[in-house]
Amino acid sequence: MSTKVEAKLLEKHDVTKKEVIECFLNMDRTPIKDPREDHKTDPPTLWLISETNHRRKLKVIFMVKEGNPIVKSAYEPEPEAERIWQKKAPYLPE
Repeated sequence: MSTKVEAKLLEKHDVTKKEVIECFLNMDRTPIKDPREDHKTDPPTLWLISETNHRRKLKVIFMVKEGNPIVKSAYEPEPEAERIWQKKAPYLPE
């Protein structure tokens, strides 16, 4: 994540880089693609909902470039995002 995004997450959403990393490490479902026309990017924008090690639930929005996630934003998910996540995100294989 860029230092600009890292600063924005901390200032605007009180989310640390460490918390975002923990969400990636703790995720149990496959990230889903954001299908909205006004959010289309190349590569595609993906998102996930996961918990930090302290059980704080975050929605993490990112792209994958050269195999690496590039975080765009992260914040506590709104109820609609949680509903979509529960309905559409498949569990990762064990």
